[in-house]
Amino acid sequence: MDSLNLSNPNGLSSPPKAPDQVRLGAGAGFAGDRLDPAIALAEHGRLDFLVFELLGERTVAAAQRREREIADTGFDPTLIDRIVSVAPHCAANGTRIITNGGAANPRAAAEAVAEAVRKLDVDLPVAYVSGDDVLQIVENTDPVTWETGQPASSIDGELISANAYLGSEPIRRALDAGARIVITGRVADPSLYVGAMAHHFDWDLHDADLIGRATVIGHLLECAGQVTGGYFADPVTKPVNGLAELGFPFADVDADAQAVLGKLDGSGGEVSVHTCTEQLLYEVAVPSAYITPDVTADFSHVSFEQVSADRVRVSGGSGAVKPSDLKVTLGYDSGWQGEGQISYTGIRSKERAELAAAIILERLKSLHGFDPNSVFVEYIGMAAAFRGLMKVDTSAEVRLRIVGSANSRRRAAIIGDEVEALYTNGPAGGGGARKSVHSVISVKSCSVDRAIIEDAASVEFVDGCAEI
Repeated sequence: MDSLNLSNPNGLSSPPKAPDQVRLGAGAGFAGDRLDPAIALAEHGRLDFLVFELLGERTVAAAQRREREIADTGFDPTLIDRIVSVAPHCAANGTRIITNGGAANPRAAAEAVAEAVRKLDVDLPVAYVSGDDVLQIVENTDPVTWETGQPASSIDGELISANAYLGSEPIRRALDAGARIVITGRVADPSLYVGAMAHHFDWDLHDADLIGRATVIGHLLECAGQVTGGYFADPVTKPVNGLAELGFPFADVDADAQAVLGKLDGSGGEVSVHTCTEQLLYEVAVPSAYITPDVTADFSHVSFEQVSADRVRVSGGSGAVKPSDLKVTLGYDSGWQGEGQISYTGIRSKERAELAAAIILERLKSLHGFDPNSVFVEYIGMAAAFRGLMKVDTSAEVRLRIVGSANSRRRAAIIGDEVEALYTNGPAGGGGARKSVHSVISVKSCSVDRAIIEDAASVEFVDGCAEI
């Protein structure tokens, strides 16, 4: 992919940062995130670091499956395009790149990125972090899973991946050694930012209060557009302007891990006390004990101050000793899932959709031998998302969705085929039928002694693969 050449119709710009601060920009908050806000930040943000957070728990398990099927494909499929699009700006502006887009194969990702960067004729040395793949350790120790209280080996399905959440230390090590692009596998999201801050300020990673405050900043940035109004927006109670041109956030951080969050002037969205407060609490079960590999952070005394339009000062935060164990995400191959959908509209659409479902369920059981407990039915448009907690009597249209599990692709396909056949064999007026089949990865979690994992973690450069 060629580097995008975005025009600057909104006059995108950013203020200079203070000489005693480091500026961190969020380039992505998940694997499917937009590209243009990251390019804008790389070009106009005056960044020291640009971070692409691309991994979810199922994302890394899916990457492990790809790697099993075709060697050297287990990294994020969007990674090369992202790096190529921002690399010229980052090289020109002195911006370093950090990403967990290495997923299941950071080495292959780093080699592919290094080759792509060489073709751009820019000087951005690439290092990668390995050691988060702990499948062999889990198979040998058989830890208990959090969700079931049972050993990992007792879970249905084949265990295909086990990835530990590493912390900021190997990222900091790579940056200390001169890397301009650092690629990791599974690393805790805030740690991507903590590693950059620790490198820049030469922090002691055992200073729990300092790293706790840094984790606050990393957590605020990790979901990118969420803290600039995306996901926050509601057209009635929380209107946000310019969502089609949503800008991604950056943070100016000082040596004491105090920060001001902002976005590019001229970009859409907003940075406010309200958006920051929502993101601070996002995916946080206990604000006073937010556990990462780096620290047990305390968010309970964090405060926000609106210092100007789209600029919010972040203060407070502390930490306690980091945990003795690391979280590990387990991925299981759980067979196949078949799906079929069809719509009914107008008078008695609900009744016709229910009749259609009854037909399919009867055929799946009597003709094809499906266990009724393996088939799920929902009526989209009838408060389906509430799972029966909200009753809706009538609807102008209903979309019937039937999903079922199977042990083979061929058997899973039966479900969609039966739904499609309703065109001429079911209730009147069915339309818009769609069907699909996909493999299923289920995810569980466990804990493993961090000493065992960290002993295997390493940092290497692509050129010569010299271990640091």
